[in-house]
Amino acid sequence: MKKSLIIAAATFVLSACGGNSDLMMVVGTYTDTESEGLYSYVFDEEAGEARLLDSCRVENPSYLTLSDDGRRIYAVSEMHDNEAAVVALTLDPTDGSFGIINSQKTCGADPCYVSTNGKVVVSANYGGSMSVFPTKADGGVGEMTGFYKGGLGGPDSIRQGEPHIHCTEFAPDGKSLYVTDFSADRLLVFAVTDTCVGQLKMCVDMPADNGPRHIISDRSGKHAYVIGELSGMITVFDVDGMDMSIRQIVDADPGDSRSSADIHLSPDGHYLYASVRQPTDCIAIYSVDATTGELTEVGIQKTGLHPRNFNITPNGKYLLCACRDSDRIDVYRIDAETGLLTDTGRPIKLPHPVCVKWVQ
Repeated sequence: MKKSLIIAAATFVLSACGGNSDLMMVVGTYTDTESEGLYSYVFDEEAGEARLLDSCRVENPSYLTLSDDGRRIYAVSEMHDNEAAVVALTLDPTDGSFGIINSQKTCGADPCYVSTNGKVVVSANYGGSMSVFPTKADGGVGEMTGFYKGGLGGPDSIRQGEPHIHCTEFAPDGKSLYVTDFSADRLLVFAVTDTCVGQLKMCVDMPADNGPRHIISDRSGKHAYVIGELSGMITVFDVDGMDMSIRQIVDADPGDSRSSADIHLSPDGHYLYASVRQPTDCIAIYSVDATTGELTEVGIQKTGLHPRNFNITPNGKYLLCACRDSDRIDVYRIDAETGLLTDTGRPIKLPHPVCVKWVQ
Protein backbone atom coordinates (compact mmCIF):
# COMPACT_ATOMS: atom_id res chain seq x y z
CA MET A 1 0.00 0.00 0.00
CA LYS A 2 1.43 3.34 -1.01
CA LYS A 3 2.28 5.75 1.77
CA SER A 4 0.61 8.63 -0.04
CA LEU A 5 -2.72 6.81 -0.01
CA ILE A 6 -2.36 6.09 3.69
CA ILE A 7 -1.63 9.73 4.49
CA ALA A 8 -4.60 10.83 2.40
CA ALA A 9 -6.85 8.41 4.23
CA ALA A 10 -5.57 9.59 7.58
CA THR A 11 -6.18 13.23 6.67
CA PHE A 12 -9.74 12.45 5.60
CA VAL A 13 -10.50 10.47 8.74
CA LEU A 14 -9.12 12.99 11.17
CA SER A 15 -11.07 15.82 9.56
CA ALA A 16 -14.28 13.78 9.67
CA CYS A 17 -13.94 12.30 13.17
CA GLY A 18 -13.56 13.56 16.67
CA GLY A 19 -16.87 12.50 18.19
CA ASN A 20 -17.27 10.42 21.33
CA SER A 21 -18.14 7.33 19.27
CA ASP A 22 -14.74 7.17 17.58
CA LEU A 23 -12.33 4.41 18.58
CA MET A 24 -8.85 3.76 17.33
CA MET A 25 -7.99 0.16 16.57
CA VAL A 26 -4.85 -1.69 15.52
CA VAL A 27 -4.91 -4.77 13.30
CA GLY A 28 -2.18 -7.38 12.96
CA THR A 29 -1.86 -9.46 9.80
CA TYR A 30 0.20 -12.13 8.11
CA THR A 31 2.57 -10.68 5.52
CA ASP A 32 2.80 -13.66 3.19
CA THR A 33 0.81 -11.73 0.57
CA GLU A 34 0.73 -7.96 0.01
CA SER A 35 0.10 -6.89 3.59
CA GLU A 36 2.28 -4.25 5.25
CA GLY A 37 1.91 -5.88 8.68
CA LEU A 38 0.26 -3.52 11.21
CA TYR A 39 -2.62 -1.17 10.42
CA SER A 40 -4.41 1.49 12.45
CA TYR A 41 -8.04 2.54 11.88
CA VAL A 42 -10.68 4.79 13.31
CA PHE A 43 -13.84 2.82 14.04
CA ASP A 44 -17.16 4.51 14.77
CA GLU A 45 -18.68 2.27 17.44
CA GLU A 46 -22.11 3.80 16.90
CA ALA A 47 -22.24 3.53 13.11
CA GLY A 48 -20.06 0.41 12.80
CA GLU A 49 -17.79 1.87 10.13
CA ALA A 50 -14.00 2.04 9.86
CA ARG A 51 -11.48 4.21 8.03
CA LEU A 52 -7.76 3.57 7.53
CA LEU A 53 -5.18 5.72 9.31
CA ASP A 54 -1.69 4.27 8.86
CA SER A 55 0.35 1.11 8.33
CA CYS A 56 3.77 -0.14 9.44
CA ARG A 57 5.99 -2.85 8.04
CA VAL A 58 6.43 -5.68 10.56
CA GLU A 59 6.83 -9.31 9.52
CA ASN A 60 3.85 -11.47 10.51
CA PRO A 61 2.52 -9.46 13.48
CA SER A 62 -0.13 -12.13 14.10
CA TYR A 63 -0.87 -11.03 17.65
CA LEU A 64 -0.38 -7.80 19.56
CA THR A 65 -1.21 -6.05 22.80
CA LEU A 66 -1.14 -2.43 23.95
CA SER A 67 0.06 -0.60 27.04
CA ASP A 68 -2.63 0.77 29.36
CA ASP A 69 -2.24 4.28 27.95
CA GLY A 70 -2.48 3.02 24.36
CA ARG A 71 0.80 4.64 23.33
CA ARG A 72 2.90 1.47 23.11
CA ILE A 73 2.29 -1.65 21.05
CA TYR A 74 3.94 -5.01 21.60
CA ALA A 75 3.56 -7.29 18.59
CA VAL A 76 4.93 -10.72 17.84
CA SER A 77 6.84 -11.32 14.64
CA GLU A 78 5.69 -14.87 14.00
CA MET A 79 8.66 -16.30 12.15
CA HIS A 80 9.62 -19.98 11.94
CA ASP A 81 13.33 -19.47 12.63
CA ASN A 82 15.73 -17.43 14.74
CA GLU A 83 14.18 -14.22 13.38
CA ALA A 84 11.14 -14.76 15.63
CA ALA A 85 10.77 -11.71 17.87
CA VAL A 86 8.68 -9.36 19.95
CA VAL A 87 8.55 -5.85 18.48
CA ALA A 88 7.87 -2.70 20.51
CA LEU A 89 6.29 0.28 18.74
CA THR A 90 4.90 3.70 19.54
CA LEU A 91 1.37 4.66 18.51
CA ASP A 92 0.43 8.33 18.09
CA PRO A 93 -3.06 8.80 19.56
CA THR A 94 -3.79 11.79 17.34
CA ASP A 95 -3.19 10.28 13.91
CA GLY A 96 -2.61 6.53 14.42
CA SER A 97 0.95 6.65 13.12
CA PHE A 98 3.49 4.03 14.19
CA GLY A 99 7.14 4.18 15.19
CA ILE A 100 9.35 1.19 15.87
CA ILE A 101 11.25 1.35 19.19
CA ASN A 102 13.12 -1.95 19.15
CA SER A 103 12.74 -5.72 19.06
CA GLN A 104 14.04 -8.74 20.94
CA LYS A 105 14.41 -12.32 19.74
CA THR A 106 12.09 -14.74 21.50
CA CYS A 107 14.53 -17.67 21.17
CA GLY A 108 11.42 -19.71 20.40
CA ALA A 109 9.87 -20.18 16.98
CA ASP A 110 6.46 -18.92 15.92
CA PRO A 111 5.47 -16.52 18.72
CA CYS A 112 1.68 -16.38 18.53
CA TYR A 113 0.54 -14.45 21.63
CA VAL A 114 1.88 -11.56 23.69
CA SER A 115 0.73 -9.82 26.86
CA THR A 116 2.03 -7.16 29.23
CA ASN A 117 1.32 -5.81 32.71
CA GLY A 118 3.39 -2.70 32.01
CA LYS A 119 6.48 -4.10 33.73
CA VAL A 120 7.12 -7.23 31.68
CA VAL A 121 6.20 -8.47 28.22
CA VAL A 122 5.50 -12.19 27.82
CA SER A 123 5.26 -14.11 24.55
CA ALA A 124 3.79 -17.55 23.94
CA ASN A 125 5.80 -19.32 21.26
CA TYR A 126 4.02 -22.06 19.34
CA GLY A 127 7.44 -23.59 18.84
CA GLY A 128 7.12 -24.76 22.43
CA SER A 129 8.20 -22.05 24.87
CA MET A 130 7.40 -18.86 26.77
CA SER A 131 9.70 -15.82 26.76
CA VAL A 132 9.75 -13.03 29.36
CA PHE A 133 11.17 -9.52 28.79
CA PRO A 134 11.31 -6.43 31.03
CA THR A 135 9.94 -3.17 29.67
CA LYS A 136 12.34 -0.24 29.36
CA ALA A 137 11.79 3.40 30.25
CA ASP A 138 11.14 4.29 26.61
CA GLY A 139 8.57 1.51 26.27
CA GLY A 140 10.93 -0.84 24.48
CA VAL A 141 11.61 -4.45 25.43
CA GLY A 142 14.77 -5.33 27.31
CA GLU A 143 16.86 -8.47 27.02
CA MET A 144 15.05 -11.70 27.86
CA THR A 145 15.01 -12.53 31.58
CA GLY A 146 12.89 -15.69 31.62
CA PHE A 147 12.33 -18.70 29.40
CA TYR A 148 10.07 -21.70 29.99
CA LYS A 149 9.65 -24.81 27.81
CA GLY A 150 6.28 -26.46 27.33
CA GLY A 151 5.52 -30.12 27.87
CA LEU A 152 4.03 -33.18 26.20
CA GLY A 153 1.42 -35.70 27.20
CA GLY A 154 -1.60 -35.15 24.95
CA PRO A 155 -2.84 -38.15 22.92
CA ASP A 156 -2.76 -36.55 19.44
CA SER A 157 0.61 -37.74 18.13
CA ILE A 158 0.49 -35.31 15.20
CA ARG A 159 -0.89 -32.08 16.68
CA GLN A 160 0.62 -32.66 20.14
CA GLY A 161 3.76 -34.49 19.07
CA GLU A 162 5.94 -31.47 19.87
CA PRO A 163 5.63 -28.92 22.71
CA HIS A 164 3.41 -25.91 21.98
CA ILE A 165 2.55 -22.95 24.21
CA HIS A 166 -0.29 -20.87 22.87
CA CYS A 167 -1.37 -18.16 25.32
CA THR A 168 0.07 -16.06 28.16
CA GLU A 169 -2.62 -14.07 29.96
CA PHE A 170 -2.39 -12.13 33.23
CA ALA A 171 -5.07 -12.91 35.82
CA PRO A 172 -7.38 -10.00 36.76
CA ASP A 173 -5.64 -9.51 40.12
CA GLY A 174 -2.25 -9.23 38.39
CA LYS A 175 -0.69 -11.76 40.74
CA SER A 176 -0.71 -14.72 38.37
CA LEU A 177 0.02 -15.50 34.74
CA TYR A 178 -2.07 -18.15 33.00
CA VAL A 179 -0.24 -20.14 30.31
CA THR A 180 -1.88 -22.71 28.02
CA ASP A 181 0.41 -25.71 27.58
CA PHE A 182 -1.24 -27.02 24.41
CA SER A 183 0.59 -30.31 23.90
CA ALA A 184 0.47 -31.34 27.56
CA ASP A 185 -3.28 -30.67 27.93
CA ARG A 186 -2.73 -28.49 30.96
CA LEU A 187 -2.93 -24.94 32.23
CA LEU A 188 0.15 -23.49 33.93
CA VAL A 189 -0.09 -20.76 36.57
CA PHE A 190 3.00 -18.64 37.29
CA ALA A 191 3.54 -16.19 40.14
CA VAL A 192 3.89 -12.54 39.11
CA THR A 193 5.65 -9.79 41.05
CA ASP A 194 5.93 -6.12 40.15
CA THR A 195 8.89 -6.65 37.85
CA CYS A 196 9.02 -10.33 36.86
CA VAL A 197 7.26 -13.58 36.18
CA GLY A 198 8.37 -15.92 38.95
CA GLN A 199 8.06 -19.58 39.76
CA LEU A 200 5.49 -22.03 38.50
CA LYS A 201 2.80 -22.16 41.20
CA MET A 202 0.36 -24.68 39.81
CA CYS A 203 -0.37 -27.09 36.94
CA VAL A 204 -4.05 -27.67 36.18
CA ASP A 205 -4.86 -30.76 34.13
CA MET A 206 -7.31 -30.31 31.28
CA PRO A 207 -9.35 -33.15 29.76
CA ALA A 208 -7.24 -35.30 27.42
CA ASP A 209 -7.08 -34.23 23.76
CA ASN A 210 -8.19 -30.71 24.69
CA GLY A 211 -5.30 -28.71 23.22
CA PRO A 212 -5.92 -25.61 25.40
CA ARG A 213 -5.48 -22.50 23.27
CA HIS A 214 -6.81 -19.27 24.83
CA ILE A 215 -8.01 -18.34 28.32
CA ILE A 216 -10.08 -15.42 29.59
CA SER A 217 -11.39 -14.44 33.00
CA ASP A 218 -14.48 -12.54 34.06
CA ARG A 219 -13.97 -9.20 35.80
CA SER A 220 -14.33 -10.69 39.25
CA GLY A 221 -11.60 -13.23 38.57
CA LYS A 222 -13.86 -15.92 40.05
CA HIS A 223 -14.43 -17.67 36.74
CA ALA A 224 -12.05 -18.52 33.91
CA TYR A 225 -12.85 -19.93 30.48
CA VAL A 226 -10.46 -22.01 28.35
CA ILE A 227 -11.11 -22.87 24.70
CA GLY A 228 -9.65 -26.18 23.55
CA GLU A 229 -8.41 -25.96 19.97
CA LEU A 230 -8.57 -29.73 19.40
CA SER A 231 -11.65 -30.72 21.39
CA GLY A 232 -13.63 -27.57 20.61
CA MET A 233 -14.70 -27.57 24.25
CA ILE A 234 -14.99 -24.54 26.53
CA THR A 235 -13.96 -25.46 30.07
CA VAL A 236 -15.44 -23.25 32.79
CA PHE A 237 -13.33 -22.96 35.96
CA ASP A 238 -14.24 -21.74 39.41
CA VAL A 239 -11.25 -19.77 40.72
CA ASP A 240 -10.63 -19.20 44.42
CA GLY A 241 -7.08 -18.05 45.04
CA MET A 242 -4.86 -20.99 44.13
CA ASP A 243 -7.81 -23.34 43.78
CA MET A 244 -9.11 -23.92 40.24
CA SER A 245 -11.86 -26.48 39.77
CA ILE A 246 -13.82 -27.40 36.66
CA ARG A 247 -17.46 -26.36 36.91
CA GLN A 248 -18.70 -27.02 33.37
CA ILE A 249 -17.60 -28.18 29.91
CA VAL A 250 -19.55 -27.26 26.78
CA ASP A 251 -18.96 -28.10 23.10
CA ALA A 252 -18.37 -24.95 21.01
CA ASP A 253 -17.37 -26.69 17.74
CA PRO A 254 -20.48 -27.85 15.86
CA GLY A 255 -18.40 -29.25 13.01
CA ASP A 256 -15.78 -31.18 15.01
CA SER A 257 -13.16 -29.27 13.03
CA ARG A 258 -10.41 -29.44 15.70
CA SER A 259 -9.61 -25.81 14.95
CA SER A 260 -11.21 -23.65 17.66
CA ALA A 261 -9.41 -20.35 18.10
CA ASP A 262 -10.41 -17.33 20.19
CA ILE A 263 -12.72 -16.63 23.13
CA HIS A 264 -14.11 -13.39 24.61
CA LEU A 265 -16.74 -12.11 27.01
CA SER A 266 -18.97 -9.17 26.17
CA PRO A 267 -18.06 -6.02 28.14
CA ASP A 268 -21.06 -6.47 30.45
CA GLY A 269 -20.16 -10.13 31.00
CA HIS A 270 -23.60 -11.36 29.88
CA TYR A 271 -22.38 -13.26 26.79
CA LEU A 272 -19.42 -15.36 25.74
CA TYR A 273 -18.23 -15.85 22.14
CA ALA A 274 -15.82 -18.44 20.72
CA SER A 275 -14.49 -18.71 17.16
CA VAL A 276 -13.97 -21.91 15.18
CA ARG A 277 -11.85 -21.88 12.04
CA GLN A 278 -12.03 -23.95 8.87
CA PRO A 279 -13.91 -25.94 7.83
CA THR A 280 -16.65 -24.87 10.27
CA ASP A 281 -15.97 -21.08 10.13
CA CYS A 282 -18.26 -19.74 12.81
CA ILE A 283 -18.63 -18.03 16.17
CA ALA A 284 -20.43 -19.91 18.94
CA ILE A 285 -22.54 -17.73 21.26
CA TYR A 286 -23.43 -18.39 24.90
CA SER A 287 -25.22 -16.57 27.68
CA VAL A 288 -23.38 -16.44 31.02
CA ASP A 289 -25.00 -17.03 34.39
CA ALA A 290 -24.08 -14.02 36.52
CA THR A 291 -23.70 -16.09 39.69
CA THR A 292 -22.24 -19.43 38.64
CA GLY A 293 -20.47 -18.41 35.42
CA GLU A 294 -22.10 -21.36 33.64
CA LEU A 295 -22.81 -21.15 29.92
CA THR A 296 -26.03 -21.72 27.98
CA GLU A 297 -25.91 -21.99 24.20
CA VAL A 298 -27.61 -19.14 22.36
CA GLY A 299 -26.66 -19.73 18.73
CA ILE A 300 -24.07 -20.01 15.98
CA GLN A 301 -22.99 -17.25 13.58
CA LYS A 302 -21.35 -18.24 10.31
CA THR A 303 -18.35 -16.08 9.37
CA GLY A 304 -15.84 -15.59 6.61
CA LEU A 305 -13.03 -18.10 6.15
CA HIS A 306 -10.69 -18.87 9.07
CA PRO A 307 -12.02 -16.59 11.84
CA ARG A 308 -8.91 -16.21 13.97
CA ASN A 309 -9.00 -13.46 16.58
CA PHE A 310 -12.02 -11.22 17.18
CA ASN A 311 -12.87 -8.35 19.49
CA ILE A 312 -15.94 -6.58 20.83
CA THR A 313 -16.33 -2.80 20.96
CA PRO A 314 -16.20 -1.32 24.50
CA ASN A 315 -19.86 -0.28 24.22
CA GLY A 316 -20.82 -3.87 23.41
CA LYS A 317 -22.59 -3.00 20.15
CA TYR A 318 -20.26 -4.61 17.60
CA LEU A 319 -18.09 -7.69 17.23
CA LEU A 320 -15.24 -7.50 14.70
CA CYS A 321 -13.89 -10.84 13.48
CA ALA A 322 -10.60 -11.20 11.59
CA CYS A 323 -11.33 -13.71 8.80
CA ARG A 324 -7.83 -14.42 7.56
CA ASP A 325 -8.56 -16.39 4.41
CA SER A 326 -11.37 -14.09 3.27
CA ASP A 327 -9.02 -11.08 3.49
CA ARG A 328 -11.47 -9.11 5.57
CA ILE A 329 -12.68 -8.22 9.05
CA ASP A 330 -16.38 -9.02 9.38
CA VAL A 331 -18.40 -6.47 11.35
CA TYR A 332 -21.37 -7.85 13.32
CA ARG A 333 -24.00 -5.95 15.27
CA ILE A 334 -24.72 -7.48 18.69
CA ASP A 335 -28.30 -7.79 19.91
CA ALA A 336 -28.14 -6.59 23.51
CA GLU A 337 -31.18 -8.69 24.49
CA THR A 338 -30.09 -12.03 23.00
CA GLY A 339 -26.35 -11.75 22.29
CA LEU A 340 -26.95 -12.88 18.71
CA LEU A 341 -24.97 -11.37 15.83
CA THR A 342 -26.12 -9.71 12.61
CA ASP A 343 -23.69 -9.10 9.75
CA THR A 344 -23.66 -5.40 8.87
CA GLY A 345 -22.46 -6.13 5.34
CA ARG A 346 -19.69 -3.55 5.79
CA PRO A 347 -16.49 -5.60 6.15
CA ILE A 348 -13.05 -4.04 6.50
CA LYS A 349 -10.99 -5.37 3.62
CA LEU A 350 -7.26 -6.00 4.05
CA PRO A 351 -4.87 -8.90 3.41
CA HIS A 352 -4.82 -11.79 5.91
CA PRO A 353 -6.04 -10.04 9.09
CA VAL A 354 -5.57 -12.09 12.26
CA CYS A 355 -5.74 -9.78 15.31
CA VAL A 356 -7.93 -6.81 16.26
CA LYS A 357 -7.18 -4.62 19.31
CA TRP A 358 -8.84 -1.44 20.61
CA VAL A 359 -6.86 1.59 21.74
CA GLN A 360 -8.52 2.87 24.91
